[in-house]
Amino acid sequence: MQVDLSIFNPKARPLIGLDISTSAIKMVELTESSKGEFRLERYAIEYLPKDAVVDGNIVNLEQVAEAVRRCWKRLGTATKYVAMSLPTAAVITKKIILPGNLRETEMEVQVESEANQYIPFALDEVNLDFQVIGPVPSSPDEVEVLIAASRKEKVEDRVACAEAAELKPLVMDVESFAVQAAFNLVLAQLSARGDDQVVALVDVGAVATKVMVMRGDQLVYSREQAFGGGQLTQDIMRAYGMSSEEAEAVKRSGSGPENYEPELLRPFVENLALEVSRALQFFFSSTQFNQVHHIILAGGCAAIPGIDEIVATRTQVPTVIANPFAGMVPSSRIRPRQLMADAPLLMGACGLALRRFDQ
Repeated sequence: MQVDLSIFNPKARPLIGLDISTSAIKMVELTESSKGEFRLERYAIEYLPKDAVVDGNIVNLEQVAEAVRRCWKRLGTATKYVAMSLPTAAVITKKIILPGNLRETEMEVQVESEANQYIPFALDEVNLDFQVIGPVPSSPDEVEVLIAASRKEKVEDRVACAEAAELKPLVMDVESFAVQAAFNLVLAQLSARGDDQVVALVDVGAVATKVMVMRGDQLVYSREQAFGGGQLTQDIMRAYGMSSEEAEAVKRSGSGPENYEPELLRPFVENLALEVSRALQFFFSSTQFNQVHHIILAGGCAAIPGIDEIVATRTQVPTVIANPFAGMVPSSRIRPRQLMADAPLLMGACGLALRRFDQ
């Protein structure tokens, strides 16, 4: 089985988490102290031109590669190895059960034959990888194995962007797995963390809102809704006759013409809170759960001042802004106030940077 890039096993060397989203390139570099604590060494965000990435697909390779190059320069590191991720929708994942006594080569053969049943493409068109999760609790002689497969061109587009910026991809992860790794750092900060706690991560992107619900360390629900910060950008463009770049600048600074807050920002935030409330209703109606103990807000819109209070009021659920770095000591080059504003955008990049410490 030829796997061009391991989705699962980086080599233990310096590694940058490189997250390519619809709106921006994000990079995070973490190190580990002698006490085994993570340290945020540096990070950078470089915004993308409109439509350079659409629905997770790289449409304009040159523009994206150029933004990756600028982002890496801004990061100011010598490290060129990167961990990247594919959009969750571009990856087919499946858990299978195999005998625990198989050698790796035997397991590869079994994985390929199982993959044939689940993947609607010819195997020579896909990148295929697998990871042994561990023994099956009810049957210690068997192991649970996670298979991940994606069309080769999806992987190659991302690799090409990194390589055009003279970076070296070592890991190709899945976006939802990367976010989940950072989500676990945020969960560890919640005072009431426990196995019976149900916590919803609501990641408001440019065009979609992704909802992941964890119970303890188990993902129990995920869903995507067509609502994102791009709607506020469109509203600003229409109201003030601005270009998308100008509108994005207003949105990020939080200050526009005098009627911006009452007429555009506040209605958008109320809408966002309504979407979060709706997402929780979907969760309750399609699972056995009827309560969420905490909401964690991530994505660019999470930086809007007071948004956590508005969501908490609408949903009646305690709400916090995602900051996976809160338990870390940042290096002296990082400005704490700026990090507070940027942290909710960096969940995916942080999760990818954590791959450096995987065994």
